[in-house]
Amino acid sequence: MSPFTMTRTLPVDTTTAALREDVTDGLTRTPKRLPPKWFYDARGSELFEEITRLSEYYPTRAEREILIARAAEIADATGARTLVELGSGSSEKTHHLIRALPDLRAYVPVDVSESALELAGRALLTEHPELTVHAMVADFMNGLTLPDTPGPRLLAFLGGTIGNLLPSERAEFFTAVSSLLSPGDALLLGTDLVKDEATLVAAYDDAQGVTAAFNKNVLAVLNRELGADFNPADFDHLAVWNAEEEWIEMRLRARKELTAKIPSMDLAIHFAAGEEVRTEVSAKFREKKVRTELAAAGLESRRWWTDAQGRFALSLAVRT
Repeated sequence: MSPFTMTRTLPVDTTTAALREDVTDGLTRTPKRLPPKWFYDARGSELFEEITRLSEYYPTRAEREILIARAAEIADATGARTLVELGSGSSEKTHHLIRALPDLRAYVPVDVSESALELAGRALLTEHPELTVHAMVADFMNGLTLPDTPGPRLLAFLGGTIGNLLPSERAEFFTAVSSLLSPGDALLLGTDLVKDEATLVAAYDDAQGVTAAFNKNVLAVLNRELGADFNPADFDHLAVWNAEEEWIEMRLRARKELTAKIPSMDLAIHFAAGEEVRTEVSAKFREKKVRTELAAAGLESRRWWTDAQGRFALSLAVRT
């Protein structure tokens, strides 16, 4: 087998069709909303990488701290021969795991971006030529089937991305993951933890305005991909802590009454002055909540690690 293979399970036109569906569903309802996956075009990915280096944005540093400190323990607990990374992106943090897994034979990055998979996969093979990289252009929320690689397998879902899913979506995700695991396999899950409101809001509303640019970039995506005529300057970025749900909401608020047109969809979207569209939910967790949600899907949490300040957690779970 070639050391690098790419499998596509998403039709080429899936992205545009899904974007149209999300715009129709999300921007014609009250209150308006869009899913956060549309942030991540090339420019959005650049902006997010910049966000991860900001002093206010602690999750990336905190998770990296845990991975570096606990990688050997993760390796001992799993004995993984295949590492599957869901939503792999640049695979940057995964290097810490790969270096610590002595029996690793295969790496399976799963992402919707073919270019990101190609770049990350080739870079990994430069450092680890002994690996087989089987990249998958796929949506892990929709019927993922993994390639035939040696077990035991470790499925990693890092970065706190689980928080972008609503509770019902998380339940579906954990159930799907449980069905992918065989005896001896494990799930490594990254979760951002509940903490004081000021720290949380600052992480999503930095002083330099990088997160604001990232949030508004979704409008540029709609303009480019659908021929919309949104003016990002007509919207303000907001980050709001929802204490009842224990999640951060990123929103865009119309500065004035306006109508955005999408001729390709024969759609006109009206905004009242001050009307908002929710572009992201980022749930924060407590250990009990993580264990409970995993258990509901037949997954038993075996290990729980946090960074030194208790801001972020990695948990290791197995199918019961």
